[in-house]
This record gives sequence, C-alpha cells and structure tokens, in this order.
Amino acid sequence: MNLKDHFHRQDEPSRRTFVSGLAASLFGVGAMPLVSPLSAAARLDDTIPLHHATAKRVIYLFLSGGMSQLDTFSPKPGAVTQGPTESIQSNAEDVLVSEHFPLMARHMDKVCVVESMNSNQGAHAQGQYYMHTSYELRGTIRHPSLGAWLNYMAGSVNETLPGHVAINSGLYHASGGFLESKFMPLPIGSAEDGLQNSRRAEHVTPRTFDRRMARLREMNDAFRGRYDTKEVRAYGDMYDQALALMDSQDLAAFDISKEPQAIRDAYGTEPFGQGCLLARRLIEHDVRFVEVVNDGWDTHAENFDRMGENCPPVDRALSALLADLDARGLLEDTLVVLATEFGRTPKINTQRDGRDHYPKAFTCLLAGGGIQGGFKYGKTDAEGHEIIEDKVTVQDFNATIAYALGLPADHEMYSPSGRPFQVAHKGVPVKGLFA
Repeated sequence: MNLKDHFHRQDEPSRRTFVSGLAASLFGVGAMPLVSPLSAAARLDDTIPLHHATAKRVIYLFLSGGMSQLDTFSPKPGAVTQGPTESIQSNAEDVLVSEHFPLMARHMDKVCVVESMNSNQGAHAQGQYYMHTSYELRGTIRHPSLGAWLNYMAGSVNETLPGHVAINSGLYHASGGFLESKFMPLPIGSAEDGLQNSRRAEHVTPRTFDRRMARLREMNDAFRGRYDTKEVRAYGDMYDQALALMDSQDLAAFDISKEPQAIRDAYGTEPFGQGCLLARRLIEHDVRFVEVVNDGWDTHAENFDRMGENCPPVDRALSALLADLDARGLLEDTLVVLATEFGRTPKINTQRDGRDHYPKAFTCLLAGGGIQGGFKYGKTDAEGHEIIEDKVTVQDFNATIAYALGLPADHEMYSPSGRPFQVAHKGVPVKGLFA
C-alpha cells in the first residue's frame, strides 16, 4: 500500500494526528492549528446574496445534556411539575427566572427567552447534531454547523485568526461538515491553557525552519498537482495558515492571563466561565463565531440537586459576559446564544428525583445582535407540557441566527455530491424577535 492509499484509508482524526505529528517532529510547528485548519480570509463565493446584518459575530453557549427549562428560564410557579425550584422576578416585566439565576435576573432586560422551542430529536448525539446543523444525523454525510456556514458565506474578518473556534467542545458539536476543512472550528480544550504549541520550537533555528518549509512546499505542490482532492488541499494549505498565526500579534487573544484578575473572577473560575471570557477576547479580535460548551445537564437522576450545582457557574458566566460586552459596546453587534439539544420532562421521575429527555417543548436564549430584550417569545401551558403559542422549530431558531448575521436562509448550496442544502434546512427566521 502506498502513502496516498494509507492516508485516505484513515479517518479524519487519524489523518490530522499523522500530519500534526509530522509537523511537530520535522518542522517545529507544533500541533495547534494543524489539528483543525483555519478559515479563509475572504468570502469564497461573492454570488451569495447577503442581506443587512444586525450582528457581526456570535458567541454560542451550548449546555450539553439537555437543560431543564422549568429549573432555569421557564419556571412554572405553583405547578405540580415545578418541583422544589423557586422562581424570582427579573428586571424585565413578566419574565421570571429560577432561584438559581439571581445574577441573570438583573440582565434579563437584554435577553429574549424563546420558551416555545421544539425538536424531533430526543437522543443526545442526534439532538446535539440537529441543533448545530438543522439536519438529522446520518451516516452518509456530515452537515456544516452555523459557524462554518457563516465563514463560508460571509467570509472571515481577521486574516490570521480562525473564523470559527470551539472551546470545551465534544464530538457531536460544531463541524465544518461537507465544506472544505478550512471551515472547521479550531478546538480549544481549555481556556486556561489557550492555544497550545503555537510557537516555533526552540531547537529549530529560523534558517533551518525556512529551509524545511521550502522543501515541504515543493513536495506539497507536486503531490497536489497529482491528487487535487479536498483532503490534500486542506493539509497543503494549513501550513501557510499556521505560519501566519504563529507570527501574528493576535495570538495574545488566546491568553486569558492577560485579563485583570477582577474580570477573571467575575466570570467565575470554572472552565465554562473562563471559556466565556476567552470567547469575549476572541470576538474582540474579529473571530466571527465562538462556541463554548458546558457539559453535565443530563439530569435523569437528582435533577434538583444537580441544578444547584450546574446553574451557578452559568449564572456567573452569562451575566458577566452580557455586562462585559455591553460595557465595551460589543453587545449591540454580537449575538449571544444559549442553547441545548432538548429540554427535560415537566413530569418529575419520582423514583430518581429527575427529569428525562423532552424535545417537545424547551427553552433557548438570545441576546444582543439586534435582538429585542426583556421578553418571552412563545408560550407553553401552565405545566410546561405543550406549546400553545408561537412554536419555534430548531430550523426556525437557526434561521433566526442566520438572519441576524445577514445570511440568506433560503439560499441553496450544493455538497460535493451535488445535493442541495440550506443553512437552516427550510427554517423561517422569527423576525419578531428583533428590535
């Protein structure tokens, strides 16, 4: 078996590992952006009909496992389904939050609570994929998530930084799908650690490095001339992109230690809070789409105890993020999204004191980026079982995000196999959410 055949037989993570290891050992580049290529610096297709955008960038916060809507942002005080979780009044009229969000209660005037979310996917992997892509998870194709669509359709802004970053992300979260690998998110495992291996190795002199890179380009050009495929283009391009980032002053954006300690403390010392702080730093440097993932919301058992543990870090981080963006004048054109793959059952599982999966009616949040704050959109019944007003499908929700970014939700793009796809799969933007 020749090298080309061996390369193509590997799955995507194996191919990246191979190339990253080669780079680290021979060229001293390290593994940072080679693990996930950076985005293009300009629009790939100027024929895509963009419209006026109310947001330039997105911070997408994903609570993995299924956030309980009744115990967070859609409480039903007095209902038998509410359980022991109490409600408190926020600074927005007619908007209650649970007792676990006293800090966010002061910022709900900036937030639209979409109470009438609806999905048809009730398993974790499928629900996470559906929420990110608007398409059902299938074994034959991978669909792009919103960050990939944004950088493909509208282009990135900063030529040396990735246009799409995922912090604390897992397997079924953000993806470049069938788009070129350059539109995949750059994964950051820990906000504290930042972007690892992002400097030239000390044992490789500049002269040696330049000589090796020149030879590598010769080999890449020759190989690409014979095998001009998506995979070969991706691994040929990423070296130049990695070098541009290594020499960029914008690398400082990944270093949250440069923040004043008071700011770091305000976000909370937990990984999610520090991830939100890193997200703010990145969007300040014109990274267009940053996702921060928070795990642990699969509360089949001990739901109410778990809420007491899970909610405070999110309360601190989200309230600090909104206040920080607002104070810096960034909230106006930064869309902040709090999403989850589905909700939890209003009916309490008394045997385990928990709540099970419930895609039928759940809650997500939107703030900034032209969104009207201080109100709830949609409505569920008194116990939270049924949507009784203004249902919002996952596709509609994603189409709304796309609309805020100026992306045409009805524009068809074609996969390499020639199949048509849309950014939100026939979703209709909910324009009533905008101020």
